[in-house]
Amino acid sequence: MIRQFLAIVILAIAAAVVQAQPSLPANFQSKTTHSPEGADIFVRWGGTGPVALLLHGYAENSDSWAPLAADLMKDHTVVVPDLRGIGKSSKPETGYDKKTEAKDIRAVVTALGYDKTFVVAHDIGNMVAYAYAAMYPDKVERLVVMDAPIPGIEPWSEILLTPGVWHFNFHGPDAERLVAGRERIYFDRIWNDFTADPSKPDDSTRNFFAATYAQPGGMRAGFAQFTAFSQDAADNKIFEQTKLTMPVLAVGGEKSFGPLQAVIMRHVAVNVREAVVAGSGHWLMEEKPEYTVALIRNFLDSQLGEERFTPAEYKFPQQGNPGTGSSGMAGIQTVVLKGDPDQAGVYTIMLRVPAHTKIAAHSHRDDRVATVISGTWHFGYGNKFDETQLKSLPAGSFYTEPPGQPHFAETGDEAVTVQITGFGPSSTDYVDPAQDPRKHKAE
Repeated sequence: MIRQFLAIVILAIAAAVVQAQPSLPANFQSKTTHSPEGADIFVRWGGTGPVALLLHGYAENSDSWAPLAADLMKDHTVVVPDLRGIGKSSKPETGYDKKTEAKDIRAVVTALGYDKTFVVAHDIGNMVAYAYAAMYPDKVERLVVMDAPIPGIEPWSEILLTPGVWHFNFHGPDAERLVAGRERIYFDRIWNDFTADPSKPDDSTRNFFAATYAQPGGMRAGFAQFTAFSQDAADNKIFEQTKLTMPVLAVGGEKSFGPLQAVIMRHVAVNVREAVVAGSGHWLMEEKPEYTVALIRNFLDSQLGEERFTPAEYKFPQQGNPGTGSSGMAGIQTVVLKGDPDQAGVYTIMLRVPAHTKIAAHSHRDDRVATVISGTWHFGYGNKFDETQLKSLPAGSFYTEPPGQPHFAETGDEAVTVQITGFGPSSTDYVDPAQDPRKHKAE
């Protein structure tokens, strides 16, 4: 009986480990497509609706997109290839410059019978996605890039001097010999260096990805992604001369690239929205999957133009993410419903302000109008917080925030949701800089 019990326990543990491994939805179709550039690209796809192309990064393969693919397939056709040399794709000796890999991806999209797509990318996938968008700009509806530099695009020269990117220059036959049989040790160094949570990715996920690179030729092909950076930089300097015009969402992990991702993309694109995932390092799908998925979905869905939301459909982050156009208070949760408050043009944002929040006098440079959606908002105008000047605004109330007009507010025993429309770019300027909560956070 004891042996039987132990056997059951062991099987249960093994099953749990298997379940913990990243995996795309089981009902996805799969095939291997030949690229005219000399590679066989393994691709999986599923769902119906607008096409979303997901491009993974290094130290992972296409299974890393499991959380996003499972969500998007409800109303999108999701296409998820393994990049050349990674996962189940072939591992040719050459062709790891990102311009060539972009041609691989174009071959996959057309072989499946598709043309225009959304493109979502992470890490090395960013570099392929940028080349793809630059080469086929009329085929990319919207572009999402997450937490990685673009070779040749500033501050590339500064990034190369950072000790944390030692792996950019670790490649070649000797490196292959050193890592052979020790793939997990090598990747642990990379995973640990760029995570905000030492437990993410978890052991099962690490073992799974390390095993894919331990295949014959896997590390040689993996290292080749970095060997090509000098050629990528030269190609990107040419691409950079023509700015991308499609909407771009630049996402950085707070503990990794953060707002730098948007800085990079504004060198190469004219319509960039910035997002920072609070509490996350580089491995966004492993560290903060729910929030990152919601962020991407909100951005892709806004492409449809016609938008209708019930209150239950607003997807607030699970923690505070005060952004442009808010007061900057740490607990405020922000959703951008339309436009971009960092860019010229009309935008609409939704703010959820926690209970018992007091906001000092501040102003915004743009002309704004607002509606209280839920709760009671206590709002007043003036150069300093004055309770006698507050007016209680219950749900359904309307108020204005004229440009440069200082105002202040507070919540009572319940959270308040406010919808604000303005004409960006917006800003937030406190009458007394010492009361600016963003300043205290920086210190």
